Amino acid sequence: MNTASVDNAALLTTIDRVATAFSRLRGIKEGLVTGNSASGIQFDEWDWEVGVGLYGFLRRAISANDQKALQDLVAWYGAQIERGLPPRQINSTAPMLPLAILVQHVDRPDFRALVEDWAEWLVKELPKTEDGGFQHVVKERLNDGELWDDTLFMACLFLARAGVLCERSEWIDEAVYQFVLHTRYLSDPVSGLWYHGWTFNGRHNFANAFWARGNAWITVAIPELFDLVPTLAEKDRRFLSNVLVSQVRSLKAYQRPDGMFTTLLDDPSSPLETSATAGIAYGILRAIDAGILDKDDRAYAERALAAVLAQIDEEGVVHGVSDGTPMGHDLDFYRRIPNVPTPYGQALTMLLLTEVFLENGRRQ
Repeated sequence: MNTASVDNAALLTTIDRVATAFSRLRGIKEGLVTGNSASGIQFDEWDWEVGVGLYGFLRRAISANDQKALQDLVAWYGAQIERGLPPRQINSTAPMLPLAILVQHVDRPDFRALVEDWAEWLVKELPKTEDGGFQHVVKERLNDGELWDDTLFMACLFLARAGVLCERSEWIDEAVYQFVLHTRYLSDPVSGLWYHGWTFNGRHNFANAFWARGNAWITVAIPELFDLVPTLAEKDRRFLSNVLVSQVRSLKAYQRPDGMFTTLLDDPSSPLETSATAGIAYGILRAIDAGILDKDDRAYAERALAAVLAQIDEEGVVHGVSDGTPMGHDLDFYRRIPNVPTPYGQALTMLLLTEVFLENGRRQ
């Protein structure tokens, strides 16, 4: 499937269906990514899944100069802040990334102040591991001494963009340092794939699992960093480009002929996994745009896109998504996780479909 052959009107309808199903999975009546409804955005929770979905929503709104969609975002953030935000940790930082971009398009000093305060908290107050790594603290547990690949998307992209917004080069440097540090402990030098996590308490990579969704966060995060920080130093661009090229080389080898990836990338007997397939496809498309990957790699993203579309039912529910996945201590842990509809499957699918929608619009 060539992305240019996907009809944008049909794609927009699919995005709306996926977004509505996202909201229903959260126990919310309705929710839209496209901003086509007077009801606006009704994702009524501040968490990482919503942050991913809103990031795609914001990218579309800015590209289309959709002022109504931007005001929907302003209203959503304003209501969330007025109600009171949840405790700060890695996952609750994810909605801050779209906010750090939004403040450059609207006059809201209170939003900017929150961005600055939250970034300062990440640098000075978030618990750190050995070597100054961002400990993967979540609402359920502190994960003492642990690095997870999710952290780069959930927290470090925001910190980098906040550094651009607030002209704080030390924040950009810290975000880049986290990318380098996580590469040191999570990236396998043989395959280029990423382990799910690392602990300094015992100094190991837990199950040595090449977890698909975790790898997808890396495929996404590196090209996003390039876009969010246009002044990224050449040495950092060179290093991270090579990290991504190495990873994608193995991802291409492990992609199934039907376009899907499995929950454990190197175990074809493990369950098929749609959220990772969507994230990897999105990351490849973004990396091609950033000049990191060759245009020939688009074929792998297009094959994945076709596979993801086939997993979306008439109600917009994305199927074949691995359920919530804490750190596993053996590979069977990942094999046993059931596939169920999840908000993160919906969010990563929205991100991919929105990117294809934007690409098609740029071609017109």
